[in-house]
Amino acid sequence: MTQRNVGQVPVLVLTGFLGSGKTTLLNHLLHRSGGTRIGAIVNDFGAIEIDAMAVAGQLGDSTVSLGNGCLCCAVDASELDVYLEKLAQPSARIDLIVIEASGLAEPQELVKMVLASENPHIVYGGLVEVVDAAEFDSTRERHPEVDRHLGIADLVVVNKVDRVAEGERERVIGVVRGFTDRAAVVGASYGRVDVEMLLDRKPVGERVGQLSFDDLHSHQQDEGHHDHLHSAYESLSFSSEMPMSPRPFMALLDSRPEGLYRIKGYVDFGAADPRNKYAVHAVGRFLRFYPEPWAPGEPRLTQLVLIGSGIDVPALEKELEAAREYAPQGSADEHSMWGVLRYVQEPEGD
Repeated sequence: MTQRNVGQVPVLVLTGFLGSGKTTLLNHLLHRSGGTRIGAIVNDFGAIEIDAMAVAGQLGDSTVSLGNGCLCCAVDASELDVYLEKLAQPSARIDLIVIEASGLAEPQELVKMVLASENPHIVYGGLVEVVDAAEFDSTRERHPEVDRHLGIADLVVVNKVDRVAEGERERVIGVVRGFTDRAAVVGASYGRVDVEMLLDRKPVGERVGQLSFDDLHSHQQDEGHHDHLHSAYESLSFSSEMPMSPRPFMALLDSRPEGLYRIKGYVDFGAADPRNKYAVHAVGRFLRFYPEPWAPGEPRLTQLVLIGSGIDVPALEKELEAAREYAPQGSADEHSMWGVLRYVQEPEGD
């Protein structure tokens, strides 16, 4: 939702060692994308099968447009900015860009490239690290850097949990959590994660830009009773006609709990900035606000969606309710917006 209004496309970095299941997860995401248009950049040489079509990767000139609106490019990391520019231009009408990194790529470098990009049409969409539950210990022995990769991830998918016993699965997930910094950690089989963690939807009634998990489950019943994906995730939709008080609201965001992966929507700060609403985009530790003028006659509401794994939904809702502004509208503190403005991207120069 957010990127459509501020003219920015989220760029999601998908990483994991060879054989962990990155391509399987990407295929699942593309199959369940609905009307969301996805641009997939494959940072590798080789081939990727998307929607039963093989897309051969050739350096510098391998762009294939698929029938469902996805676009896949196989590129070298040095070309990344060129392809981001191509996919993010408004005429491409792409809603999400996924960079599938090489199995031996350095995720931190790809993240830095996205964050350092001066392209005004993109915004960092998070780092998703995929690990193989069955090969986790041997992977760490061969590639000890995986511990560092887990530490910078926003979402960790412990894949292939169907290949290990329940006790082993819990052990691996526990070890993974020990290396993460408040990231959401979820188990999966065949890369089947809940796409609502990664996709923004157009608003449906009061659901503020995403399908409900009941809707999602109804679309997945053909996959069998074992695939209750929504059970691993929690979602909170929050709406308030009362403005939010900047200081307690930012205190909540600055100390957001472990497992809270995404926050998106709009915030009304009332008298603290009566001219603008603030689109908010948060993924993992990344946070940005985008002020937009209120349209004449537009209802002044705060509407937010919070998505995560293992989060305490009632506690978050109470904190949001406590952050509402009960003071008279004319009594704004001129310094109260400083915490928000720290996360407002500087405008382009004239």
